[in-house]
Amino acid sequence: MNPRLLALLTNLKFVPLSVQAAVVTALVNRMLRGQPLRMRLRELDNRTVTIHISDIPWEMHFLIRDRQVLPGRGDASDVIISGRLQSFIELLGGKEDPDALFFQRHLNMEGDTETGVHVKNLLDSLDYNWDAHFDAVLVPALADRAKGWHRTIRERYKKSHSYNPP
Repeated sequence: MNPRLLALLTNLKFVPLSVQAAVVTALVNRMLRGQPLRMRLRELDNRTVTIHISDIPWEMHFLIRDRQVLPGRGDASDVIISGRLQSFIELLGGKEDPDALFFQRHLNMEGDTETGVHVKNLLDSLDYNWDAHFDAVLVPALADRAKGWHRTIRERYKKSHSYNPP
C-alpha cells in the first residue's frame, strides 16, 4: 500500500465523523446513479451496515433506506464488515473476488445472517457500468462524449498493461 495514501487516510481522524459520513454517503449515492445495484438495495431497506477498517483505524455506520445509503448512528448494526484497507481496495477495485476475501478471512462479516448474505450478494455484483452512470448523470450529448473518452482511456490502459513477451 502506498504510504502516502495510508498516512492521508490515517489523518481522517481529525475530520469530524459527521463530515466524513456526509461526504462518503454523497459519493456512494452519486456513484450508484444508473447502476442496477441501486435497485437491489431494497433488499437491505432499514438495515444498518458498519464498515470497520482495522489498520487506519476507521469505522463508519450506514443506514440503507429507499435505495439510498445514509449516515447511520453508532447504534448496534445489523452487519459489521471489517478488514484491512488493502482488502477493501481490492474488493472495490474488482481485483479480488468477495468470496475469496471472506473465505481467506481478509474481510470478516458478523451480525445478522440474512442481512450478511444480502450484503455479500451485492458485493458479488459490483460490476460497475460506467455507460449507465454517464447516462444517468449527464445530458445525452455529454454522456455520449464521456462514454467515448472512457472507452479510449480503457483501451489505452489495456494496451499499456498488456503482456509483451521478449
